Amino acid sequence: MGRTRKEWEEETLKKVLEKFPERKKVFKTTSGIEFKRLYTPEDSASIDYDKEIGFPGEYPFTRGVQPTMYRGRFWTMRQYAGYGTAEETNKRFRYLLKEGQTGLSVAFDLPTQVGYDSDHPLSTGEVGKVGVPISSIVDMERLFEEIPLKDVSTSMTINSTAPIILAMYIAVAKRQGTDTKELRGTVQNDILKEYTARGTFRFPIEPSMRLVTDIFKYCKEKLPQWNTISISGYHIRESGSTAVQEVAFTLANAIAYVEEAIKAGLDVDEFAGRLSFFFGSHNNIFEEVAKFRAARRMWAKIMKERFKAKKRDSMLLRFHTQTAGCTLTAQQFENNVVRVAFQALAAVLGGTQSLHTNSRDEAMALPSEDSVTIALRTQQLIAYESGVADVIDPLGGCPFIESLTNEIERLASEYIKKIEEMGGVVTAIRSGFIQKEIQRSAYEYQKGVESGEIPVVGVNIFKKEGEKEPEWLLRVDPEIERRRRKELEELRKKRDKKRWQEAMDNIKRAAERPNELLMPHFIDAVEAYATVGEICEVLASVFGEYTESEYY
Repeated sequence: MGRTRKEWEEETLKKVLEKFPERKKVFKTTSGIEFKRLYTPEDSASIDYDKEIGFPGEYPFTRGVQPTMYRGRFWTMRQYAGYGTAEETNKRFRYLLKEGQTGLSVAFDLPTQVGYDSDHPLSTGEVGKVGVPISSIVDMERLFEEIPLKDVSTSMTINSTAPIILAMYIAVAKRQGTDTKELRGTVQNDILKEYTARGTFRFPIEPSMRLVTDIFKYCKEKLPQWNTISISGYHIRESGSTAVQEVAFTLANAIAYVEEAIKAGLDVDEFAGRLSFFFGSHNNIFEEVAKFRAARRMWAKIMKERFKAKKRDSMLLRFHTQTAGCTLTAQQFENNVVRVAFQALAAVLGGTQSLHTNSRDEAMALPSEDSVTIALRTQQLIAYESGVADVIDPLGGCPFIESLTNEIERLASEYIKKIEEMGGVVTAIRSGFIQKEIQRSAYEYQKGVESGEIPVVGVNIFKKEGEKEPEWLLRVDPEIERRRRKELEELRKKRDKKRWQEAMDNIKRAAERPNELLMPHFIDAVEAYATVGEICEVLASVFGEYTESEYY
């Protein structure tokens, strides 16, 4: 019989600890999960390998959604970009594609996300600042000029106005002569997390959920290769949640979307295969790897056991990952290159399907061309030089990783059970439960940083005085806003007013009929040069607008 851990602790470890105590009494993850000093096969002895771990490409998909993972093809390298004008963003897209990016990811400015045109009073000071401003089909055509949409996969981070932006994308594809059945990509379309973590909502919860399922219904026939939603834990985590909360609240939201789609008359196997997910990747490499593996297993079980899905694709948690913007620092900003590399490595070890790597300067400004190139090269170095993509789930079977995967699943499942007992995620949002849980975690983390309990290099340890901002930071020209106002004024003068009015009237009538599909009317409207803001005004006249203080 081999040597036991207890014997090792008594005969070897104890003597060393008497002379050299460990750095701290408790080692734990950001979720508060305590690490043991050492993990051995006995820590995973109770795990049923076939049932809980299995093989890649097979239920419960703990080890990955594809049988060969990156031995077949690498993850999609999809750098997120959008700023200034559609023309500037198009230039950045074409540069990234030339440098080896394999998919596009569009950032929209805040007015576009909330449904205001660039010339609306509430858009003042925000046009083009955190993404590209899109008001009309003209902007969308400029955004994708010289980029054949049939040849690229495009992800769009848009929620409240997702069906309108998707309608513009479809209209541009049609003008390019592309069959919509060839279009590949993802529209985020995850409105629930906006109420808890991000804030770019426009309409109340119920009509917003209708807009979500409207996309499900439309794409089932017209865009069969399109991912109809990207259920996002990333923004939940960026708002201050723990890794466990990120998994729990994301899957709770996903359950609500599946229930809503079934209620709208869709069979689970008709739409579930086109659901996708979006997670953040933070600094604790092992916690992040275990988080991705736990989420994948949990979703497979939820779809099979709860929703009785029969198709394999319906059980797959396919996800995009973005490295953690909230971990980046303005102090010693070059350190962010290393942080991002660790986080990207964790995403790959965890089995991501696509990845965005943040840039070194994003704590201060939108990324410069040089910075975004370094971020893309980080992915390419991991893919082509590190060797981690050569073996499927290389950390699988490790007692530490499997124990941590199980613990994250257990804690996240407890949260989901609590939300279900409250009546579901919508009730939990209205009561403020999810918001308060995220706020509490954010507060505890910030306290840890300020007390020094949580070390951040360059911020509370290894500080350097007299740092200066780099001169090459990217700045958005405030003149853009004035030009945008003028362009919209000209568009409204030139368009066919009769066709425009008819399209707007059709949207209003369709919105008043709960079971009518809105997507075809949105496409007609954008082809008649209706703007995002105008369409949202019509919808708001029927749906109303959401006020956050309404519920808690």
